[in-house]
Amino acid sequence: MNDADQHVSNGNKPCSAQTTRGVASNPVNRFESIAVEPDPDWYDEDERPPKTEFIRDHSQSIISYNDSPDLNFRASVNPYRGCEHGCVYCYARPTHEYAGMSAGLDFESKILIKLEAPELLRKELCARKWKPQMIAMSGGTDCYQPVERRLRITRACLEVLAEARNPVGIITKNDLVTRDIDLLSKLDEHKAAAVFISLTTLDTDLRKRMEPRTSPPKARLKAIRKLADAGIPTGVMIAPAIPALNEPEIPSLLEAAAEAGARHAALVPLRLPLGVADMFETWLEDHFPMRKEKILNRIREMRDGRMNDANFGSRMKGQGVHAEQMRKIFEVACRKVGINQEELVLSTDSFRRPERDQLTLF
Repeated sequence: MNDADQHVSNGNKPCSAQTTRGVASNPVNRFESIAVEPDPDWYDEDERPPKTEFIRDHSQSIISYNDSPDLNFRASVNPYRGCEHGCVYCYARPTHEYAGMSAGLDFESKILIKLEAPELLRKELCARKWKPQMIAMSGGTDCYQPVERRLRITRACLEVLAEARNPVGIITKNDLVTRDIDLLSKLDEHKAAAVFISLTTLDTDLRKRMEPRTSPPKARLKAIRKLADAGIPTGVMIAPAIPALNEPEIPSLLEAAAEAGARHAALVPLRLPLGVADMFETWLEDHFPMRKEKILNRIREMRDGRMNDANFGSRMKGQGVHAEQMRKIFEVACRKVGINQEELVLSTDSFRRPERDQLTLF
């Protein structure tokens, strides 16, 4: 049994000393007609919240494709399904329902891990049908969530990408990404790497409530500095920008990121697909009851009267006066601190198919 299998088999052990979770319940899976309502008397208060379980995912492929005109990539790799970071607003939460689990606590406490991801990636990059293009990592859930420190699946995938010189773009909330600067630097020699750190607030208390198991703001800024000092193209994602909550921080977030070395930035207003809207509303009631209605009304204003807009062209930008005002503030702040002054372009010119891991007769 290898180290990864050993870790999976001990899945009832918590991955982190932290005990907080992003949400407090498991809403009913929209695909299931039967639900189980847990009895609070079944367990002691000390056992809450649930410990993290790691479940082996036996997917037969690892590169996913999308045809969204809102995204600047078509291919992505997600070594994990579900995310222990526990961000209350995460748009990926409903994807856990396809695995028969809940978008609530299950999403952040039952993590599906793809131990075969590096081998699958090698196989797919070797295939003649693969057309060299940027691969996004964390297009779904964060590829540097806490368990990556032990399993190193993301690092193994980066080793394959570095061998193939295939460009990769990474988005993460975890400063663990700096562990892999050696591989990112190899890719950057061929203009084939970029990292965006998601920075949503400089308020440590808000971060603990909103993104309980992510790296603190100072650690993320330090990660930006390390990446930038290594010469790796580095940017910041203000995503999501939540009206009347972290939205006022947009200028200060960009200023802090620029001082740390970020040269690129992107803004994505909050979007709340399916059951995430109800979970977010409950979270507001628990943490910011006095601001709840103001925040929800602003969201509806940006989403054509709804809590979410799934339409291409507007879902990643929002619409209306407030959305336009948010974009203007972002653009002015970027110009002021010197971010987004140059285009970020990754290259496939140096791509080479990796060697197949197989036995030969000679």
